[in-house]
Amino acid sequence: MAERDVTQPPEYWSLGADALLGALRASAEGLADAEAQRRLERFGRNAIRAKERATPWSLLLNQFRSPLVLILVFAAIVALIVGEWTDASIVLLVVFGSTLLGFAQEYRASNAVEKLRAQITIKSNVLRDGRSVQKPSEQLVPGDVVLLSAGSLVPADGVVLSARDFFVNQAVLTGETFPVEKRAAAVDANAGLAERTNCVFLGTSVGSGTARVLIVETGAATMFGQIADRLSLRPAETEFELGVRRFGNLLTRVISVMTIVVLAANVFLDKPLIDSLLFALALAVGLTPELLPAILSITLAHGAQRMAGRGVIVRRLNAIANLGSMDVLCTDKTGTLTEGVVRLDAALDAQGRAAPEVLRTAYLNAHFQTGLDNPLDAAVDACARERGVSIAEQKIDEIPYDFVRKRLSIVVGAPSGAQSDATQSVAGGSNSGQPKTALLITKGALTHVLDACDRVRWDDADAPLDDAKRAAIEQLYGDWSERGYRVLGVATKHVEGHAATFSRVDEANLTFAGFLLFFDPPKAGVPEVIADLAARGVGLKIITGDNRKVARHVAEAVHLPVDAVLTGPELAAMRDEALWHLAERTTVFAEVDPNQKERIILALRKTGHVVGYMGDGINDAPALHAADVSVSVDNAVDVAKEAADFVLLRTDLSILREGIDEGRITFANTLKYILTSISANFGNMFSMAGASVLLPFLPLLSSQILLNNFLADIPATTIAGDNVDPEWVAAPRRWNATFIRDYMVVFGLVSSLFDYLTFAALLFVFHAAAETFRTGWFIESLLTELVIALVVRTRHPFYRSRPSTLLLAATAAVVAVTLLLPYAPFAETFGFVPLAPALLASIIGITALYVCAAELAKRYFFARARRVF
Repeated sequence: MAERDVTQPPEYWSLGADALLGALRASAEGLADAEAQRRLERFGRNAIRAKERATPWSLLLNQFRSPLVLILVFAAIVALIVGEWTDASIVLLVVFGSTLLGFAQEYRASNAVEKLRAQITIKSNVLRDGRSVQKPSEQLVPGDVVLLSAGSLVPADGVVLSARDFFVNQAVLTGETFPVEKRAAAVDANAGLAERTNCVFLGTSVGSGTARVLIVETGAATMFGQIADRLSLRPAETEFELGVRRFGNLLTRVISVMTIVVLAANVFLDKPLIDSLLFALALAVGLTPELLPAILSITLAHGAQRMAGRGVIVRRLNAIANLGSMDVLCTDKTGTLTEGVVRLDAALDAQGRAAPEVLRTAYLNAHFQTGLDNPLDAAVDACARERGVSIAEQKIDEIPYDFVRKRLSIVVGAPSGAQSDATQSVAGGSNSGQPKTALLITKGALTHVLDACDRVRWDDADAPLDDAKRAAIEQLYGDWSERGYRVLGVATKHVEGHAATFSRVDEANLTFAGFLLFFDPPKAGVPEVIADLAARGVGLKIITGDNRKVARHVAEAVHLPVDAVLTGPELAAMRDEALWHLAERTTVFAEVDPNQKERIILALRKTGHVVGYMGDGINDAPALHAADVSVSVDNAVDVAKEAADFVLLRTDLSILREGIDEGRITFANTLKYILTSISANFGNMFSMAGASVLLPFLPLLSSQILLNNFLADIPATTIAGDNVDPEWVAAPRRWNATFIRDYMVVFGLVSSLFDYLTFAALLFVFHAAAETFRTGWFIESLLTELVIALVVRTRHPFYRSRPSTLLLAATAAVVAVTLLLPYAPFAETFGFVPLAPALLASIIGITALYVCAAELAKRYFFARARRVF
């Protein structure tokens, strides 16, 4: 198959299947694997450029995006031009040192996150060498034939070769509210995107049905790829991101005003212009927590790595803070509260008696259905095989499952024209009294199956489904549901086997055959996990499509207090305002459809909760998108995994509980850096700004300010791995701007008080000259900034909360460097001079007093804070 012969017609939707297959040099049975590899080399990976991984160069250049850094580099260049070689060189050296420090940490964090994300790969069922195999979607090429079913993400743009009740959600591209049916029929060459009913597009998802699709365009050539810049919008900000951004905006305004005022004041006082400019800009850099983006990346990456070690893969890093803030978790019951290993306990007739013929009929339905794999069909299949049930019938057609009908039908015919066992034993005679050649078997939610029936197999004979018989059936259903059984109904009807196609309208006038009883026992250890979540301030709610009796039984079995139960029909009749009030007080939501799940999530968020949702099915996608925290599992359908912020490697609430703890640890360590920056750092810089106006000389040289800032940042990079006090994990944590503002005022004032105490000691006790003053003030300001990090990292006395070994070691090392700097051979380059022992001892004593004062201020602050983190 020559590569040059492969062409992609520009208006491929207008071509017939044979013409398109010919143009692509493909077959309806798929490509050979070797040919697919050749095409992969030619066309490239099926990926959109917008999602390409950041390169080391891009990460390095990203460190220079800060306007303050660029301005500082510009000012240093100006200093070089006017001959201030030493100052300019030192400034540039420290700036590039800080930049490389941030780059190194962020590069390591980026690599770690990429490795974690690689564990969650979306795959597609593709025909290769005539066989259906699973391949990563990125390896698909033009000419591939993929098999799609409910829950599949469409992996590339293509044309439908064949389809059965195939509906696709394509609102992301066309804005259409409801799923659109796709058929195998060419359309006009001028058809718009929404009118191409024979095409599927990358980024859309399958709502129901099955299809065989020929891939035509991949990667950036797809419709999604062509408008990726517009579609790759930043996800909605988390509460933490919004808080950090607003905090940054506040700092920017404060820094801008202060820099201009300090520069103007120093120029007005006839101080050297270049020195004043460098001082003002260095002061701005000193005030800025410039490592905050890197610290956020590092802390979140560390958190993601720890969570991966516990079986939770993070797909969206910024959602980690939301996980720690979550106070309501909504989940289905299957696999989370129950074992998830469903077994078929019984196949019974309409009167509740054992009925092997019902099992065989259900087995035909489960065996031949080609939609989503599900545990109920697997349980039917396992039970039938265990009991030696065999199949000789042939499949004629299928009416796929959807979430409106809540049932699935299979049409089977007897082999070689003979009447099958199922036809003889279950259906009794023909519904119409005429001989038929095929049997339609419907299986699904009991009430939805009964709604399609007008007859029932009763006392081994067909009978009308009157009110009395229906009431008896529903009574049995209610009794079994209260005992925790999941109950499905089975119904049949003889049909003409030579009919061209069968559709939903054929699901009428059925004969009810019997029940299937499934049991999924409660999972061991779940009551303890629920209690642990409650102790952490996280309430659990069940949202399920099962009936209310089964849902209540499961909730009670795992010791989940059932305050109230709300059903789908009740929700449908309820206004949003009423749901807002009821959602908080309701523990179990039963018999709900996918859109109602989304309504419940939005109602809980409206009342101020941070809501998590855990789901693995296509019906969970709307709720996953609506939740603050979306969680899925590794074996979930593609559309659910793609919507999730977190993917659990096994379906287990206990590892989610551990993930919540990690989320809170990550939040805590991120906040520690912010609190450190707004305490001593702010106090020092504001004090320095005031001193620059009052003193006849600059209190610190620009190079000294930048060196101070650089050294203080070294321990800050280790905060990501710091130990966290138990109370940080004990309750949900949320961004609180008022808390941070008040913290900045209280601790900034304490820091400034000791700064001015240092100024007084240097000027009036030791009568320090400019160089001695700067050296002493440099040491005091850096020591206070280093030790305050150990104080504010805990609300307890600092000696009762042990920091991580790395943080403690980094702090001790920088303290030692700080004390030795004035005596180093290169001290004169930075403008430092040796200090008298008495002066150095006084600075250390002032620092110790500052620690005591900060401890007292911390006790005062937390005792009166309205919201304690």
